[in-house]
Amino acid sequence: MKHCRTALVILAALAVTGCVAPTGPVEVTRFHAADISALGKGTIAVEPAPGQDGASLEWKTYQAAVQRQLTLLGYTEAPAGTISGQVAELRLGRSTYRPERVGSPVSVGVGGSTGSYGSGLGVGIGFNLSPRPAGQVETMLGVMIKDRVAKQTLWEGRASFTVRASSPLADTALGAAKMSEALFKGFPGQSGETIAVK
Repeated sequence: MKHCRTALVILAALAVTGCVAPTGPVEVTRFHAADISALGKGTIAVEPAPGQDGASLEWKTYQAAVQRQLTLLGYTEAPAGTISGQVAELRLGRSTYRPERVGSPVSVGVGGSTGSYGSGLGVGIGFNLSPRPAGQVETMLGVMIKDRVAKQTLWEGRASFTVRASSPLADTALGAAKMSEALFKGFPGQSGETIAVK
C-alpha cells in the first residue's frame, strides 16, 4: 500500500511538471530623452500607433496590460474622450513560423576497402527520425510615450518574446502581462541598452 501511495505522488509530480512550459527571456530595448523629469507623472492615454487596429481584441488586451504598468509607475489613466498630457502609442506584431529541420532526413554513406585478400564495398543508409521542430510564436511590443501638445517623444521601448506555439504564454492574455511587465521593468531604463528580462 505504501509503495502504491509513493508511486501516485511521483506520477502527480510528473504530471504537474509536464504542464509547465519553459519560458524564455523577453528582450527589451529602451530609449529616452535627456530630460526625463516629465516621465511617470500626469495623465496618459494608451492609443494605437499609426497603422494599428485599436479595435482588435488582441490589441485591447495589450492596451490594458500596458495601462496597468503605466498606472503602477505613477501615471493617471486619462478617461475615455478626454485629452491627456501624454500619450502612449502602442504597436503590436505577432508572427508564427516553424523552424526547418537542419540536414536531409535521409543520408547515404559509401565505403570501400582494398587489400591483399580482395576488395569490398559497403553502402549505408541512415534515416533522421527526429520530429520536426515545434512551431514558434514571436510577439513584438512597442510603446512610444509622447508629450501630446509638443508632440515630442519622451520615451520609447520595444520588447520581443518567442515561445512555442503550444506554450501557455503564446496565449494573448498571459503574453501581454509578461511582456508589458518586462518592458517597463526598471523604467525608464538605460537609454540605448538592450536587456533580457526573465
